[in-house]
Amino acid sequence: MVSRSYSNLLDLSGEYPTFMRSGSSRRMSRVMTVPGMCSESREEESVANLTPGENVSSSISQDRAIIVSNVLPLHASRRPDNLSWVFSWDEDSLLLRLKDGLPEDMEVLYVGCLSVDVELSEQDEVAAYLLDNFNCVPTFIPPDLRNRYYIGFCKQQLWPLFHYTLPLTPEHGGRFDRPLWQAYLSVNKLFADKVMEIISPDEDYVWVHDYHLMVLPTFLRKRFNRIRLGFFLHSPFPSSEIYRTLPVREHILRALLNADLIGFHTFDYARHFLSCCSRMLGLNYESKRGYIGLEYYGRTVGIKIMPVGIHMGQLEAGLIRSDTELRIADLKAQYQGKVVLLGVDDMDMFKGIGLKFLAMEQLLNQRPEWRGKVVMIQIANPARGRGKDVLEVQHEAYSVAKRINQAYGRDGYQPVVLLERHVPFPERIAYYTIAECCVVTAVRDGMNLIPYEYIVCRQGSSAASNGTEGESLKKSMLVVSEFIGCSPSLSGAIRVNPWNIEAVAEAMIMAISIPESEKHARHEKHYKYVSSHDVAYWSQSFMGDLERTCSGHTRRRCYGIGFGLGFRVVALDPNFRKLSMEHIVSAYRRSKSRAILLDYDGTMMPQASINKTPSPEVLLVLNSLCSNPKNIVFIVSGRDRQILSNWFSPCEKLGLAAEHGYFYRWIRDSDWQTLVPVVDFEWKQVATPVMKLYTESTDGSCIESKESALVWHYGDADPDFGSWQAKELHDHLESVLANDPVSVKSGQHIVEVKPQGVSKGVVVDKLLASMASKGTPIDFIVCVGDDRSDEDMFETIDTAVASPPLSSNTEIFACTVGQKPSKAKYYLDDTADVIKMLQVLSTAHDP
Repeated sequence: MVSRSYSNLLDLSGEYPTFMRSGSSRRMSRVMTVPGMCSESREEESVANLTPGENVSSSISQDRAIIVSNVLPLHASRRPDNLSWVFSWDEDSLLLRLKDGLPEDMEVLYVGCLSVDVELSEQDEVAAYLLDNFNCVPTFIPPDLRNRYYIGFCKQQLWPLFHYTLPLTPEHGGRFDRPLWQAYLSVNKLFADKVMEIISPDEDYVWVHDYHLMVLPTFLRKRFNRIRLGFFLHSPFPSSEIYRTLPVREHILRALLNADLIGFHTFDYARHFLSCCSRMLGLNYESKRGYIGLEYYGRTVGIKIMPVGIHMGQLEAGLIRSDTELRIADLKAQYQGKVVLLGVDDMDMFKGIGLKFLAMEQLLNQRPEWRGKVVMIQIANPARGRGKDVLEVQHEAYSVAKRINQAYGRDGYQPVVLLERHVPFPERIAYYTIAECCVVTAVRDGMNLIPYEYIVCRQGSSAASNGTEGESLKKSMLVVSEFIGCSPSLSGAIRVNPWNIEAVAEAMIMAISIPESEKHARHEKHYKYVSSHDVAYWSQSFMGDLERTCSGHTRRRCYGIGFGLGFRVVALDPNFRKLSMEHIVSAYRRSKSRAILLDYDGTMMPQASINKTPSPEVLLVLNSLCSNPKNIVFIVSGRDRQILSNWFSPCEKLGLAAEHGYFYRWIRDSDWQTLVPVVDFEWKQVATPVMKLYTESTDGSCIESKESALVWHYGDADPDFGSWQAKELHDHLESVLANDPVSVKSGQHIVEVKPQGVSKGVVVDKLLASMASKGTPIDFIVCVGDDRSDEDMFETIDTAVASPPLSSNTEIFACTVGQKPSKAKYYLDDTADVIKMLQVLSTAHDP
């Protein structure tokens, strides 16, 4: 069975193919600024000049990175006179900082929305100013459309689903809404249009970020077949059981697969994505030399697992600011003699703030000695979403905090301090610095960078020491949820299940009670990792893999196939082309000794057909070809010889090779021969019970018994379980059959045991040698097949060129039906084209 990633080349016949083209260089002009629109004062020019693109050459011959995200890394506000705008960089933006990992001479452009609405009459002027001063290209979206796209689809449908919340009732999460999905597509299309305005497809790298733009790769790939395109998902990717509830699940998967490289924070997220591709699209991944790749219509889509980091320089600079030092001193005085536990979270349903407070309540209830000593400071940033869920989270946080403070608080001591306000950067650093432990209890989170920031702040200030022994020792402790993306990277943290209130409480007690030397050791381990895996390392690693993945683009031809979100690009070797009837007929007429080698299932008979018996049309064309004395025609099949004998009994001069060539005969009335000496088949008595064991435990599997082989099929089993069982069965069979003259092979949803030295390639080699030994050199070969076993035939013929039994003058037409890429150099769309080709040859008259 052929993987669905290769599909049927019939798809190519539905449209006129679009070959890869260079595309014109379209770098946007830098002279678009309209004087007077935005302030040109020296103060604002200095802000504008704080750009990652500073001193970057604008030569069109060098590579350039286009970073595409929902929101530009900018702050925007109107002047008090309401006549013009003020823009400045958002220093907290991750996208702004990834420039540090890119080559110094690489120009970086940002494409995204502004955080404010700009009137239509001002948009051109604002766009010109931002491009000229910030290398930013704004995408302007009408407010109503943006609301339906962002609040409606992104935050009410994708965000909850990707965080494992199913819309079981209308009140519980957002039910799928088709108009909101259409809004999502419309906005992604607007982003694509904006990228198309500025891209030079042969020179630029495009890096798309997060779930807001998951269908953007399709729109871009449709326009530029060989665009160098990466995508990074900053949120979790849910398990297939959750993801496949999404009505547009396949559209999004196929859109992501139009990227060249797809990045995830953790292996779990990547594993879930790969599982979805396997279950819903029939794609299997391979790991080659440490890289994970998916073969998709001839393209290899890379899978990147690399957690993002923080910007070390920003935090270290913030630590030495005077206002930071003043705030540290104030907080140290305010919480003198107290042990501070710190939480920094958005006020949304997935951050687990209420669970954290319940654990704090449990701690104070079970450990009276800590009352009056331990303080939980919770910085609650405003929620990015809105709705009933946010209100419920706020209500729980308020009520639990109030209950704790009433029960255990007293004059001068408040156990829970809830700061639901914007906390400026210097103040946040100050809180990090005085905290003995950072507590993160998110129930599901993509990549929470709060623990990383906390570690760097504890390293960078002398306040990390309490003045006791080893005053210079830096120490920090972390209690982190096992459901957040940074958890696997922090091996010294105390990992918890945030739903287990008692366990979280015990973890917090442990964090503040363990010896100082242990705190220091854990801190050193974490700091070494965080400082070496910063945002620059992340972006450098991603862009390096993107460059490697795209390195073969110029060597392939590309065809765009499919409509709408079903669009994909078929990447083919330049020498791989559709078989021309005129070409093959011309060669056929010139030849004097011909070998016609044909697979059957999937080549002359569609795989989907239930009745595999050859039609009268097939038998007629085979007999016509066999009647020509210059032709030797063979069916080379995996079927057993009894079935083939019955099916093709009307064809007197047709050769048959059964069971991948183990049995073969030249004509109907000749005896069957064996490819290798007859072996003892007692090994079947060993292999059969083993296969039965796996068949009983794997629903959807079965055993096919042939004269020379045993085949275990698991195509109807659960994809993941079937694959695991197949690997286990393969190892099991190799172990018990180690001393028998057989080989164990894994194929497309099969595990096969057969005698050593048997394959379609070997029997084809033997047939060609026998034909050549009769004295007439073979000068024409057509070999047609559709699956992996037929690749052996193509390889054998290819390696036999210019050596006996073939010569350099032999005309070879190795042709695949559907599968791509292939070792064959030609393809036909489907079985109907194969029959048509054979009919044309059968009626071609010799000169």
